[in-house]
Amino acid sequence: MKKKIAFATCVQLGLSCIEEIYRVGGNLDLLITLHDEKARNKSGRIYLDEVATKHDAPLLKINNINDQNVLQALKDHQIDWLFIIGWSQIAKKEVLEAPTYGCIGMHPTLLPTGRGRAAIPWAIIKGLDETGVTMFKLDQGVDTGDIIGQGVIELDQTTTATELYQKVDDMHITLIAKYWEDIVNNNITLTKQNNIVATEWPGRKPEDGEILSNMTVDEADKLIRAVTHPYPGAFYKDGDKTIRIWSGKTSDTDGEIELSDGYLKLIDYEIEGL
Repeated sequence: MKKKIAFATCVQLGLSCIEEIYRVGGNLDLLITLHDEKARNKSGRIYLDEVATKHDAPLLKINNINDQNVLQALKDHQIDWLFIIGWSQIAKKEVLEAPTYGCIGMHPTLLPTGRGRAAIPWAIIKGLDETGVTMFKLDQGVDTGDIIGQGVIELDQTTTATELYQKVDDMHITLIAKYWEDIVNNNITLTKQNNIVATEWPGRKPEDGEILSNMTVDEADKLIRAVTHPYPGAFYKDGDKTIRIWSGKTSDTDGEIELSDGYLKLIDYEIEGL
């Protein structure tokens, strides 16, 4: 007997997964999202009304994933698996255990590498030649649950956050398509993460995008590529003005910004504070 599946999201990554589920002939028994007025300014915030109406799926709008009405809805709809993707609130034990078999999430690294936050910027800043997306069963830890499957994404020295975000979105879709039938037929294989080799990446704030004159050209180039759209962008303070940098090119000989071992030529930028 096929399992009953619910899906909680409020961002594009999640909506892409939902659309892929229906594309491969799947069905969702409950959709969960934030109330319309919440997180309006969240990067990539989307609304599920249209997809819920199109597929005649029950839609629950909530304030928090741990609210009592979420637990009640999971019980009422007899949910076996709950996807929680693109959701910043941490699901507590009661929610994780409410579906028959648990909850499934995705993380944009090859776990156990890069547990934590800001996975896309960090992959570029660290100069990785590959990253990826991991589908895993959620537990009470941070990205520590058993792995269902992974997909590798290759990086090079020109990859931007914009490009990587799209590749991450595409890989979410790929993994949904690959494992959907196994999930609904309760045929998945769970693999424990190797905690010995695990790494944790900290969160990042907009102010972490500052270009400093003592940086190398390599450090500046990676930072600009890492925090360009959809992130807040890198910036350089020049007196009382701030230069917001979306793209640039390094040079050994000349450029608008002098660095420790070269120069930065600005390509796409805005001057703030004039």
